[in-house]
Amino acid sequence: TISEIYECIDEAVQTMMSVVSKNNLLCYVVDTSKFEHVNEMKQILVGFAEKIDVINMNNIPMQHTIELMKNKNQLQQKVVEFIKNADLYMDNFEYVDMDKIQLKTGEGDEKPDEKVLDIPENIMDQIRLVSTYKGVHVPSMMFDSTGTKKIAAIASYVIEALEQGRILVVDELDSSIHFKLTRAIVAMFNNELNTSAQMIFTVHDINLMDCKRMFRKEQIWFVHKDEEGVYVYSLADFTAQQGVRDTTDVMEKYRKGALGALPDPELINSLLSIKGNVKGDDADAK
Repeated sequence: TISEIYECIDEAVQTMMSVVSKNNLLCYVVDTSKFEHVNEMKQILVGFAEKIDVINMNNIPMQHTIELMKNKNQLQQKVVEFIKNADLYMDNFEYVDMDKIQLKTGEGDEKPDEKVLDIPENIMDQIRLVSTYKGVHVPSMMFDSTGTKKIAAIASYVIEALEQGRILVVDELDSSIHFKLTRAIVAMFNNELNTSAQMIFTVHDINLMDCKRMFRKEQIWFVHKDEEGVYVYSLADFTAQQGVRDTTDVMEKYRKGALGALPDPELINSLLSIKGNVKGDDADAK
């Protein structure tokens, strides 16, 4: 009967799932060429995944920006404008040809370009990034501040996401950059002019929770940790009956602990332990 056939199929699927790694989607371990709908599902998932860029602001690679800077196209100019607008003291940011890099000759008759051949390509690429301040050209990776270098590194990801409708996931967006720059980057995505790109990010800057000006309640999520586990929940979960309205000062609520996700460090115990050890050492010395 049909019910028996469905039972057999269900049993087969359950058996298959029991031997499949929990870290792999079923459509990746099945020969999808034999199953039209499963193959279609796989293509949708793959297409979605290929549109996601995940970066950590504490370890963001410059190579992505370098690759865009190598190609003389519209995106390159937009990346440069983004960097220049973020750093008002910078006149220009460019990826220059090797003949514009001044290299000092070493001892003997060896030519500079012969030494260059021994330098790894990725290092050479970074040397060719040049910033200009008041007409003075300097190697970006050597002279620019950490914040400026991070802006230069994230610039390509931001521009590509907005131009191509990609999804940008950024860990600690506010790391080493001015709070106004953080807000400006967020505003580029949280804007009616942006119709297809998305940015998901984590921050420690609670000033960004000003949902009356920047976000809707459902756009703000908290991560709460305790001894039993980690919990993720939305600001929208808090109702007017719980004292969270559209006019509520969310930052003040958070500071008072009404929204959870507030660290409770006990570093004073470490200080007392240190002081106790010091006093104990003094007593032993006497």
